Amino acid sequence: MTITTRFTEMFGCRHPLQLAGMGGLATPDLAVAVARAGGMGMLSGATGAEALAMQLDAVPRDLAVGVNFLVPFLDRTALEDAAARSPLVELFWGAPDPEVVATVHEGGARAGWQIGSADEARAAHEAGCDLIVVQGVEAGGHVRGTVGLLPLLDEVRAAVDLPLVAAGGIGTGRAMAAALVAGAHAVRIGTRFMAASESTAHAMYIEALIRSGADDTVLTTAFGEGWPDAPHRVLRSAVDAGRALGGSQSWSPMWPSTASEGAVEAQALYAGQSVGSVRSRQSAAQIVTELVSDAEEAIRQVSDDSCGEGPG
Repeated sequence: MTITTRFTEMFGCRHPLQLAGMGGLATPDLAVAVARAGGMGMLSGATGAEALAMQLDAVPRDLAVGVNFLVPFLDRTALEDAAARSPLVELFWGAPDPEVVATVHEGGARAGWQIGSADEARAAHEAGCDLIVVQGVEAGGHVRGTVGLLPLLDEVRAAVDLPLVAAGGIGTGRAMAAALVAGAHAVRIGTRFMAASESTAHAMYIEALIRSGADDTVLTTAFGEGWPDAPHRVLRSAVDAGRALGGSQSWSPMWPSTASEGAVEAQALYAGQSVGSVRSRQSAAQIVTELVSDAEEAIRQVSDDSCGEGPG
């Protein structure tokens, strides 16, 4: 079976699956690999206009690769460039802004906003957004809301009629299917792709993800240097390692890449509650294939069960 939704029709993707815009981790190599596998790749606009321009230059124009921006660090030049050269521009961590949405539309892209509440979803709709990313508290990285994905998705569905992308705690095909059956039009995956072979995450970081389960993550503000009062979900081991080093209780939000040195284990090891699904290093294409295949099978099973005659 093929899962066709408003999201796949809007962007011409084969699969209703989107890479999360994970800061510097969402590199062109990873974004392109996800897009070539049939999903939507994402880049991060947090790197600044010059760096983003170089990343966009590396993306073939026929691939579905969008750009994610953090509102507190929004670079207007980068925003305009992304809007002119990508099919989707997403915003996060700020009140939905009609002026920003208009800038995106003027460049020719569709505008998305990642939200953490039904009220924020309504505001995004009123601001003119084309889609909404619904982020549950299970998500890794910075977390806007305070409730679980499925209850929030249900509230947002009742509040707005826009394509919805479900984010937070989705790392398996079964979880993907659950979100789609619950009314999402696509799912947003981050933690699984941190361990992709195209990822630039540090080897120690990836090994920590492979060893961890949902209970090994914690919502904290510890890695809030330069961005205080912004809760984020990381591996608990990172907080423990930071405290063991002593000193400041507010550390850099930068995650460890292959170029990182020093106490890598005490850096921001972002991970969602889906981390238990990370069990080996795979290519992005393998991850997409596994997720979609398992999701299709789960949806098929639900369909078959609902059509059955039931107990005699």
